[in-house]
Parts: sequence; C-alpha cells; structure tokens
Amino acid sequence: MSAEQRVLSGRYRVDEPIGRGGMASVYRGYDITLGRDVAIKVLKRELADDPGFRTRFRLEAQAASRMSHPSIVRVFDAGEDAETDADGSEHPVPYIVMELVSGRLLKDLLDDGPLAEADALRYTDGILEALEYSHRAGVVHRDIKPGNVMITEGDSVKVMDFGIARAVSDSSSTVAETTAIIGTAAYFSPEQAKGEPVDARADLYSAGVVLYELLTGRAPFRGETPVAVAYQHVSEAPLPPSDVREDVPRALDAVVLRALAKSPFQRFQDATQFREALTEASSGKQPTKRQMGALSNELYGPDPRHAAETARSLRQLSADTTMRRTQSGPPVSWIWAGVAVLAALLIAVLIWVLAFRDADPTMPPSSRAVPEVSGKSWDLAETLIRDADLEPVRSDRSDAAVAEGDVIDTEPAEGVSVAPGQRVTVYVSTGQEMAVVPTLLNLSRDEATSSLSSAGLQLGSVRTRNDPSLPAGTVMDSSAAAGTELAMGARVDLVVASGTVTLVDLTGYTVEAAERELQQDTLRLIPEVTEDPGCPPNAGGRTVASQSLAPGEVPIGSTVALTVCTGA
Repeated sequence: MSAEQRVLSGRYRVDEPIGRGGMASVYRGYDITLGRDVAIKVLKRELADDPGFRTRFRLEAQAASRMSHPSIVRVFDAGEDAETDADGSEHPVPYIVMELVSGRLLKDLLDDGPLAEADALRYTDGILEALEYSHRAGVVHRDIKPGNVMITEGDSVKVMDFGIARAVSDSSSTVAETTAIIGTAAYFSPEQAKGEPVDARADLYSAGVVLYELLTGRAPFRGETPVAVAYQHVSEAPLPPSDVREDVPRALDAVVLRALAKSPFQRFQDATQFREALTEASSGKQPTKRQMGALSNELYGPDPRHAAETARSLRQLSADTTMRRTQSGPPVSWIWAGVAVLAALLIAVLIWVLAFRDADPTMPPSSRAVPEVSGKSWDLAETLIRDADLEPVRSDRSDAAVAEGDVIDTEPAEGVSVAPGQRVTVYVSTGQEMAVVPTLLNLSRDEATSSLSSAGLQLGSVRTRNDPSLPAGTVMDSSAAAGTELAMGARVDLVVASGTVTLVDLTGYTVEAAERELQQDTLRLIPEVTEDPGCPPNAGGRTVASQSLAPGEVPIGSTVALTVCTGA
C-alpha cells in the first residue's frame, strides 16, 4: 500500500511507515477531523481477505477501544477502507487508529542483553498494571511479548495490540499457523500451545516469560522451530533464572517459577497477586525451606517427570546461596544405588530402635499390644480393641484428612504393649470443621475482613470493580454467598468498589455529547461547561477543547470542567 497522502475513510491521513510486524504495518498518521497525530495499523492482505477475521478483528478492536489506562496504548477507532489493484479488482483494507507513542520497543532494549534488576521489575510491573486493568474490563491480550510493549521517552510502559491476538487466534487452527501470524512461540502459555481455551492467566504466564527474559537475557525455552518451543512450554520445566545468570536474586526464582506453572490453577490467579509477589521478592526476602517445599508440592503436575523436574528446580532455591550446581544431570546410577541401600539400612535401624524403645521390660508376659485401628471405623476399632482384652474410650476430634467416623490414632499408640484391661483412648474424626460465610455485601473491606475472621474464615484475593454509586472499598461480590458452608480457615475472595470510574478523552466531542457521556449510568460524573474567549471556536460548532480531568480513572462523583472556545 502506498502511504503518499492516502486518506482512509476520508478522515485518517497515512504518512510515513514507523513499524512493521508479522500481521500489520504501522504508519504515522493524522486525524483530520480532530486535528491530532495518531498511529495507524494496517492489516496485511492475507488477513484482510478473510471475511470472518475482519468481523472478529472489528469486534475485538471495539472492545479494546473502551479501555483507557496510562499503561495501555489507546485504540481510538477501527475501520475498513478499500484498495484497487492494477487489474481493477478491489480488496478490503482493515485498519485501527491508535495513540501515537514515542519511545522504543522492549524487544529492542533486550537486543543489548539482560536488563538491570530494577528496570526488569519496573517494566514487568507496568505490564502487569496494564493487564490488571484489561482483565478487569474482560479483555485478555493473548500475545504479551516484548514486541508488544513500548517503553516511552519518559521510561514508562505502554502495552499495545489488545484484542488483535484473539481475532488472529480464532482464525488459526494450528500452532504453526498461529505462530506464523502472531510471531514467536517463545511467549505462548501451555494452554495456547495445545490449542485449548485461554483466560487471563495465559497473559500472566506470558508476562512471566517476559520477566524471565528481562532478568536473564534469554527466553526460558528455545528450539529450532516454533513447534519445538511450544512443546517445551507444555512438557519441560524451566531452569530458575539464578541458574542462568548468577546475579539474579534467588528471591525472584520462586516468583518466576510460579508464573510459569504449567497448570493455570497453579499460577498467580490475577495480576494483582503477581505484582504483590514481585514487590515482596524485590525487598530481598528469601523463601524459607518450608515455603519452597510447599511450593514444590503445589506445582507437582500429573506427569511424574514434570513433578520431578519442578521439585529439583525448587529444591535448589532453598540451598546454600554460596553453593552453585555444577552438574546438569543426576549422578551416575551406581551412586544412586548406594544411596538407596544406605537409606534402607537406616530405616531398618530406626524401626529396630523404635521397637525397643516402645517395649516395656517391666511388662508381664501376658501384656497386650494395642491393635492397628487407624483409618478404620469406630465400630470395627472398638471390636478389635475389646478382642485384645483392652478397654476402648472414644474421643471425637476434627480432622480434615480423615473421613468422619474413622479413627485418627490412639493413645497409647498402635503396637505399644500394655497391661490387660488398660483403657485405650481412640480419637475418632468428626470430619472437616465447617464455617458459615457471613453477610459481606455492602460492608467495607475492613468490616468484611473482621466478619470473615469472626466466622473462622480468611480474606482471599481482593479485586476492584468500578461502580459510580459505591464508595471505595465497599464489597460488591464474593466468591461464596452468605450462608454457604466452607471448610474452617478457607479463603473467601472479594470484589470491592474501586471508588473510581473510567473517564474517556472528550476532546473534540460536542458539548451535548460530552455531557451525555459524563452523565450516563456507568459514570454519573458532573459536567461543568466553561467558555474560553481566548481561543477561536471549532468550525464544527461548540466542541470540547480541553477537560479538567485527564482520561483514565477518576473519583466517583467528580466534576469535569469542559472548556469550549468562544473567541472571535
């Protein structure tokens, strides 16, 4: 397509090219109607010729255009023009009009090698801040990678191409085909590589890959072909970043491995959790062995090989930081055989010592051994203990790991020799102790936390949602309704009011349209029109020249002053 004074849809002038990617070319442009510089992304012809794709692309671009956040490149408009070929045939030219941002792509910064830790964490936090907002708006990016992240001249993060990846992936049937359109498979989540449905947690996986690359200078998985890389995302465990680059703090290893968990349910469940973990890790707090052991157990997958690889990586995190692993694989087989024999001998000696320790030399030959009843029903345990000429005494106790009515353990312990007729306390499980979820709606966050604690429950994750009628922190929804029974100590997630609403850029709107926008039910902001005789009016009538509050999140009930030029 020639960019010489081409005007799309009679409104957007296309100037010089400023970028080119696998699915589109980007041009500097000018919005003739509103008089502002813009960036125009024009889709490649092989995508434009697919009617189904053009429909999906338009719908996704419209969804992206509703988002307004400092860390997201704004989408102003999306449309479709036509171009005539030399043979006289016409073909469609889909395009999107975006905010023009000056700066460098994150992938260009990575060409110089790994970034400083502070920069890597700051840029990742900016990406997560954008995802936090977009996921709240119901938009999943699906293609987070350094090529879609701009670092502005002010060193802030701008994420772009929201919605486009979904239109592309919905048009692609294979990993290879999708990869050819979207770009490298290095940032795919396992579920994307397998062609499964994805949600916001796929974006968090991709953000984890970006963080890994920022810290180490290389992606966690590399291969000769995109399909080979996609296979590794599904089947291989990554090395901790500190194994790749020694100056990466070990406190970050656990965060990165959590983000790169194969199962979406084992990752951070939202961008807020990911950001909080980064903040904690950046403080230098080292994970304890117990924490790493718990994380190891949690990240075990259904494939034993995956579990072993993940456990090996995690065990290294809690090792002495002065020691480094020098061998890439396990020791030779004879060493393992020797270790197994030694372990068996130690276990045998331990059993022998415990048996002699429990034996009482003062017991007469007629002594009785407490029978093994753990896991058996109370009725059967009672019979077995009486048959051993002992007296069972039932004692109920809550235990989530043992079914209700089954024996937890005994006192004296099973196998201990006691005198005939001695009382044996049998602890019987009453099952998991339950708690009732209290009424949480319309409480403040602090009140809800207190109510949960009083009920024996814990506060889980807290997400925010815009509502023009509720003060900040007011509970709007919870993961469990009031009256629901949950296990004692379970976590309840909350959705609370953000105390803000999203204000769009009203510049260029007519006064009437701007007032309608501000007063709609989802905003309920107060318009205040101010006339400025110091600037000439727009030829299109009374239009907004500026607004007192910048686009983005603003407090509920805010007054927005709209300036209208009325000069000669």
